[in-house]
Amino acid sequence: MRRTVTEMATRRGFLAGLAAAALPARMSWAEAGSPAFVAAGREGEGYSLHGLTGQGEDIFRIALPARGHAAAAHPVRAEAVAFARRPGTFAIVLNCVTGKVCHRLTPPEGRQFNGHGVFSADGSVLMTSEVVADVSEGRVGLWEAETYRRIGEWQTGGIGPHDMKLLPGGRLVIANGGIETDPTDRTKLNIDRMQPNLSLLDTEGRIIEQLELDLDLHQNSIRHLATHGDRVAFAMQWEGDPAIAVPQLGVWQPGGAVMLCPPVEAEAFVMQGYAGSIAWTADGARIAITSPRGGAVMLFDGAGAVLSTHRRADICGVAAEGSGFVATDGLGGIWACDERGLRPLAKGGSAWDNHLVSCRV
Repeated sequence: MRRTVTEMATRRGFLAGLAAAALPARMSWAEAGSPAFVAAGREGEGYSLHGLTGQGEDIFRIALPARGHAAAAHPVRAEAVAFARRPGTFAIVLNCVTGKVCHRLTPPEGRQFNGHGVFSADGSVLMTSEVVADVSEGRVGLWEAETYRRIGEWQTGGIGPHDMKLLPGGRLVIANGGIETDPTDRTKLNIDRMQPNLSLLDTEGRIIEQLELDLDLHQNSIRHLATHGDRVAFAMQWEGDPAIAVPQLGVWQPGGAVMLCPPVEAEAFVMQGYAGSIAWTADGARIAITSPRGGAVMLFDGAGAVLSTHRRADICGVAAEGSGFVATDGLGGIWACDERGLRPLAKGGSAWDNHLVSCRV
């Protein structure tokens, strides 16, 4: 009999739970200054994870051992898991009040973390994006979130998984990028036969639905995700002929057909085939995708129509804030973003990495 992630955490984490009960109560995000976002950055030769307000102000800064990528914020406790730049072999659980490293996660032998993870809705389980290094087969690592012991894994149903998000009812949607890579230097090995997909898993890890793009888009790697209810917006990176314009945004509702959202013809090559991050506002009215390669952020409405395009060198991180967005760039800039344009919020000493992760449940 297969068990849900919560049941697995309850059974395998029983002794850990007894030990945890003797510890002081865990600190909340309010005690960490109520950050709106966490983001990895670089200062000189060093790397850090930052907590930021909705206005881009720095609340905390915690040193990382190497370049970070994305993070997962615990839904209750002031804990964030910082993931290494893929392919990576570390994930660090940080107390965002004290700045201390609570746990260091290492994937099983022959596995690599792939830059992203997400907590279950109740915070009892951390799910991590992983690959079997030699063949790039996807796995979801399962870790109970008291002692962060590994309690199992699921198959992702594809090659090269990257981002993952929860949907209502605890279902998990995974972006399988479709790219097989060399485990040491990230050389892409299968561009001519890529098969990206979205996999939808139930709470027991069974694949209940998959979405694949049409054959002429099989080189459009599905990388990053944003959700609104049970709808999934996904950002893509084109590995095919750069002279061919393809959409970098798609929207899918499980059980239905995919909707691809190309830019207007005059802006067909603005993104240069590469969407680095994606966000969807809580009201469902706007979706943003960014391109550090193209130096642009493109806004769409919830139906997939282009609203506006704004230029900024090396812009990539993006997260929803109210009815608009906050975006970060590799030059240290933090921007408010809506249809009217980019408005500077802050500029610090950090060169921001790819993602801006919301701490708000």
